Amino acid sequence: MGDRAMASGGRTVRDLRRENRTAVLQRLYFDGPLSRHTLGPATGLSSGSVSNVVAELVADGLLEEAGSVDSAGGRPRTLLRIAPGSGYLIGVDIGETRIRIELFDLTLAELARVECPLEATGGTRTDRYDVNVVVAHLREGITEVLAGGGIDPGSLLGVGIGVPGIVAHSAEDGAVVHGQTIGWDAVPLERLLRESALLPDSVPYRIDNGAMTLGQAEMWFGAGRGARDAVVVLFGSGVGACVVTDEATPGRALEWGHLTVRVRGRRCRCGALGCLEAYAGAEALLERWAEAGGRPPEGADEETALTAMLAAAYPPPHEDGTPVPADATALSVLEETAEYLGAGFADLINLFQPERILVGGWAGLQLGSRFLDLVRTHATSYALSYPAGRVTLGLGTLGPDAVTVGAAILPLADFFARGGHPARTEQQEPEPAWHRTVRERTAP
Repeated sequence: MGDRAMASGGRTVRDLRRENRTAVLQRLYFDGPLSRHTLGPATGLSSGSVSNVVAELVADGLLEEAGSVDSAGGRPRTLLRIAPGSGYLIGVDIGETRIRIELFDLTLAELARVECPLEATGGTRTDRYDVNVVVAHLREGITEVLAGGGIDPGSLLGVGIGVPGIVAHSAEDGAVVHGQTIGWDAVPLERLLRESALLPDSVPYRIDNGAMTLGQAEMWFGAGRGARDAVVVLFGSGVGACVVTDEATPGRALEWGHLTVRVRGRRCRCGALGCLEAYAGAEALLERWAEAGGRPPEGADEETALTAMLAAAYPPPHEDGTPVPADATALSVLEETAEYLGAGFADLINLFQPERILVGGWAGLQLGSRFLDLVRTHATSYALSYPAGRVTLGLGTLGPDAVTVGAAILPLADFFARGGHPARTEQQEPEPAWHRTVRERTAP
């Protein structure tokens, strides 16, 4: 009957083979190197299935030997690991002030990096996100990292891109970005990249919200490892979040920054009133400091200005150890911001009851643990006591560049889900005969 033979639950033999390959690849990726003997219990596969799958993956060049370990019987057992050079990935972060593009091998070791500044050319902040300019940066940057790494475009397993906004999909255009805060209204980003003929048609693009890619990176490699579920917060010029319920599959982006925290409140950059982002994003935080009489450094970018605000609110002591008085204005704005964030965190706790909430992004990491302690206090006071007592709140561990790592994970996760088969080798299976029979019986 071949690969069309049906297995339990309606899956075909081909489905089972792909799932077995996926199980072995994922366990070796997260926990390897491992021996064939260890892979059995780790994956739940029989020793025969492990041997068959490993033989296939070695023949495909995806696995390689990584030394040996002694066994109880005295015969050394060969260790296996993912072969780093068996495929390559590109991760892209379309950020607030720059586009970061990184080339990785299959183990996500960085091989090359390019950063393209986004500069405003007109009178509004959205000018820097001119779609044609962004696509041109992507074309040039991807070409540059491939050349820098000496990698042929055809060996790419995919390009992952983290963007600000909501990503929808259509049959004609692929990924379409609705980025209201940057002036993108249904931008067909995937189609525009395809039309540029930059990469072979066999190389997939995976485009998703930047908070979601950050969340995936922290769950795979950072502070989310081992959690059953988590909410990961991206705190930069604006704020966003991602809820992840399974370590191995992508999470779901939340437009958390546009949760209303104050009716008829401050105007948000999305156009609405009272959004959390209008109070807690770094851009709004610095605006509120200036409005309250603070003095952000003139001409400084947001990161430099936020550093100055934190230094004013939490000044280091004099060399002799005597304390330096805090800037009352900066401290007051930060403490008010902590309460807004705490209320927003309480909503996440009540809605999703996560095991962990992790804070990342350049602004979140810069604000650090001292500020997070104050946010935690407010979150606990606003949230229901039972879920608040079960959640832990902490900082991400992958640094401000984590979005590009998470973006590269998007095509990597797809690659694993296909059992390590490149997208170009995926074949459309013929539909089971009963599909046609049901259609004929129910046709008008």
